[in-house]
Amino acid sequence: MTTRKHILKYICILAISLLLPTLATAQNKKVTEVEETDSTAFFNGFAVSGDLVGLLQLGVGDYGQFEAALRINLKDRWFPIFELGYGKGKHNDEVTLINCEAKAPYGRIGCDFNLLKNKHDIYRFYIGARYAYTNFKSTFTHPGVPDPKWGGDAKWEIRDVASYYHWAEFVIGVDASVMGPIHLGWSVRYKKRLAYDVGDNGNAWYVPGFGLSGSTRLGGTFNVIIDI
Repeated sequence: MTTRKHILKYICILAISLLLPTLATAQNKKVTEVEETDSTAFFNGFAVSGDLVGLLQLGVGDYGQFEAALRINLKDRWFPIFELGYGKGKHNDEVTLINCEAKAPYGRIGCDFNLLKNKHDIYRFYIGARYAYTNFKSTFTHPGVPDPKWGGDAKWEIRDVASYYHWAEFVIGVDASVMGPIHLGWSVRYKKRLAYDVGDNGNAWYVPGFGLSGSTRLGGTFNVIIDI
């Protein structure tokens, strides 16, 4: 009987010895899993930004825009965004001699999604979408053509043609932290016209925020971003 008790005692000690490392490993794994749980707040701040591409277009071309954005950070994964700008364009056709002008504010609202597995990295790679709208007026003028009957030049102009554009934008972009709260980023945008009205004239040369008039456009931004 005593021998059986000793054997049972040794078996219990052996079982406990074998079980303790397993329990310790499981406990450590549980602690690690708790430590790895995402503790990022749902609302993780916001950022303001400005686009440099539109300014460059204004400086070297016939049209461009001033544009700023407010972007909300939700857990470093989702980024609702509101963009507001003021676009203007002026062009004189060398063949027809028709001068076209348009200027107006525009707005976009949408959301970006960070695709990187490590969403807390200093880099972000995202896709997104926007709905955009502008209401603007266009002016068309011509210096005139010779009047064969009465002489002189017959000038004509069409002023303040009321127009509007609705369009969607599909966005691919990146940004990276360069110093403290300052980020630099760029995006490529495919623009698709949804609905529009350009008045009785039948066309608009430039659409603020969209670019040259048409059914689709490809554009981009280069942004200086400040986290707040």
